[in-house]
Amino acid sequence: MALENKLIAGILRDEGGFRDAFREVLDEDLKMSIHEFCTSTGLSPSTIYKIMQDRREPNLRTVREIIRAVRKLENRPGGNFIAVIGHRVVLNQIEERIVRVDGRDIRIKEYPAASIEDAIVAAVHAERDGAIALVCAPIAAPTVEKILTIPVSIVIPQESVVRAIARAAEKTI
Repeated sequence: MALENKLIAGILRDEGGFRDAFREVLDEDLKMSIHEFCTSTGLSPSTIYKIMQDRREPNLRTVREIIRAVRKLENRPGGNFIAVIGHRVVLNQIEERIVRVDGRDIRIKEYPAASIEDAIVAAVHAERDGAIALVCAPIAAPTVEKILTIPVSIVIPQESVVRAIARAAEKTI
């Protein structure tokens, strides 16, 4: 059943049915928190939290906005993933496309970048594509964190740096 149909059926089921259906769609289908949903869709967290805590019954306009947002997330290629930005050489070493974290399956989507500028542009694209978080090199992270609303994690490839130093040292002999 399409996610919007679950929400509509919830409205018709009984009082609080929309809230229950919306919770199920978020938890089981989209695998998103309320915060992630609001960040991805631009809907008011205050309104959504009030609906979910049964302090407010949604009006028709709000229901339409939620259904439109769910439809967009459902049909979006990608969405609900962690973006990894790096040089193609680094990205080729990523073997897993789905990582299990705290009982949740998180998809990984790669964004190649050959320069800091490419990394910044890729970060913006990743957020627009629906990334829930981003992993990038420390050189790009301070700028990326200033322009994105999603969490940014820094990767420091210590082993590869040590190997590169060893190779450089070998070349000097």
